[in-house]
Amino acid sequence: MNATATITPDAVFDARTRETFAANYPEVPHKLAHALGAHPLFELEALARLAEALPEASIEYNASDQPLGIDGKPDPTGIPIGETIRNIESSASWAALKNIEQDPAYAALLAELLDELRPAIEARTGRMLKTQAFVFVTSAGGVTPYHFDPEHNILLQLRGSKVMTQFPAGDARFAPDEVHETYHTGGGRELRWDDALLTGGTEFAIAAGEALFVPVMAPHFVQNGREPSVSLSITWRSEWSFAEADARAFNGVLRRFGLRPSAPGRWPAANRGKAAGWRILRKLGAGG
Repeated sequence: MNATATITPDAVFDARTRETFAANYPEVPHKLAHALGAHPLFELEALARLAEALPEASIEYNASDQPLGIDGKPDPTGIPIGETIRNIESSASWAALKNIEQDPAYAALLAELLDELRPAIEARTGRMLKTQAFVFVTSAGGVTPYHFDPEHNILLQLRGSKVMTQFPAGDARFAPDEVHETYHTGGGRELRWDDALLTGGTEFAIAAGEALFVPVMAPHFVQNGREPSVSLSITWRSEWSFAEADARAFNGVLRRFGLRPSAPGRWPAANRGKAAGWRILRKLGAGG
């Protein structure tokens, strides 16, 4: 696919939204407004064609009726990805298109969106690294189970509505340190769910024209509204987020030696010492 972006407003994030973002980034979850609107790149047919053109590794899809907690990734439905998206109103599915910036039109749009926020981002966490974009297409009532992600993330709701319940990032009650360590050395991002956790979460309801900022590694689950949903996730990494990840990985090594390492500090802690330790081990091939 090589669609052309033709309906991008002059500014997707207005001045007030950019001020809100700057005041809360990078550690406070918050809602934002956006003016991306009914963009042609996110019509179902355009997304179906994109999905059919992306590499298999960039596609994930399964039944939308999932519990809040799962052990590993659910199996695909068996419905082809293009059909899944074109018939999202009836396919009872959830689909994720990963790294859509592999397509030039989506790459250009991602760059435009992040450029609007670049001053606020770089003032706090420095240069944006590994910029990526993901699209989520979900049938009515679908659930995205409890998990975390390693990126700074803004989720823009383009069609339909959903409620994301977020939990404090870096709090071991909601994501144990050992799970972080396993994730950063190749494990999954799915988290074990317990109903007792629910009181620690904050619900954020977003509809078309609204967006939500998700801090690095903030545990969350998502419940879709009563109609199909299309969401765009724009993400980036920072040297801080990579250092936090590497410090977690180094803690995993220490734990294997019977130690009980302290968790890395959240931003603005640099975590340079442990991060350097892991990077040295990785270069020596001793980090596995």
